[in-house]
Amino acid sequence: MRRDTFLKTLAAAAAAGALPFGARAAPVLKMMIPANPGGGWDTTGRALGKAILDAKAADNVQYENKGGAAGALGLAQFVGASKGDANALMMMGAVMVGGQITNKQPVSLQQCTPLARLTSEYNVFVVPAASPLKTMKDVVAQLKADPGSVKWGGGSRGSTEHISACMLARAVGVDPKKVNYVAFRGGGEAVSAILGGNVTVGGSGYSEFAEYIAAGKMRPIGVTSQKRLPGINVPTMKEQGYDVVLGNWRGVYGAPGISAEQRAALVDVVQKATKTKAWQEALDKNGWTPAWVTGKEFEDFVEYEFSSLRAIMYLSGMV
Repeated sequence: MRRDTFLKTLAAAAAAGALPFGARAAPVLKMMIPANPGGGWDTTGRALGKAILDAKAADNVQYENKGGAAGALGLAQFVGASKGDANALMMMGAVMVGGQITNKQPVSLQQCTPLARLTSEYNVFVVPAASPLKTMKDVVAQLKADPGSVKWGGGSRGSTEHISACMLARAVGVDPKKVNYVAFRGGGEAVSAILGGNVTVGGSGYSEFAEYIAAGKMRPIGVTSQKRLPGINVPTMKEQGYDVVLGNWRGVYGAPGISAEQRAALVDVVQKATKTKAWQEALDKNGWTPAWVTGKEFEDFVEYEFSSLRAIMYLSGMV
């Protein structure tokens, strides 16, 4: 083959996404973030993108936010638009798994390609600084007296904070179906509702509330970890007498229909990113625990999460 013909063929293959990353001069990654700006998926996705660039594993990362229905809207768009695209990534995690269980969705996470689990994080419950409720015991007392008067604000229906609120209700003898949960499409909306006093209690990963807690605008009253989080002086739900222990986690998937080689190349890109200083700084800043798992171990983990969360949600009256 003549050199000019070879170069034209190579360029056409690269444009079609048929070449592995190493064979392309300037790979561009497209990252679907199935939530509105300001939330955990958004923060994690953009931190990962920055780390990918720092690792020089891509020359550009393009982001698209599509919030709603526990990630279902973004998932549907990702499945529909990215089939076979070896340059496409999607953030996901426990919230998406919970949403798949609670909602009848035409598109399934199983249609996509699992790449890696990235981080784990526990939920913290907060109240506005001006709230008359000072502790989780105060919240529980009001919950017992009038369940509907306690408005819980957080991510989509089926999120880990929603499940945790239902677990708490069940633990203190309140029908979980009476939990008044207000779902928001993104972390920014939830923060505004909490600061504005439009919800009684807010729940999310600590990273989403950290700056407001530090500024004295929110009061943390409980965290869903087994033990207190390092450097964060917030009592666990368990030490306060409530058997509510539930972790959140976030991972990344590839598009449907990519080859084993393309999947391996994407895993390599993400793994290189997790070894950068930028990623370590993101872990430290946001209080994330590294939870790297890939391959069959990650596939088995997600399958276990589906069965485990389904059982918890059933016992909590959510399904």
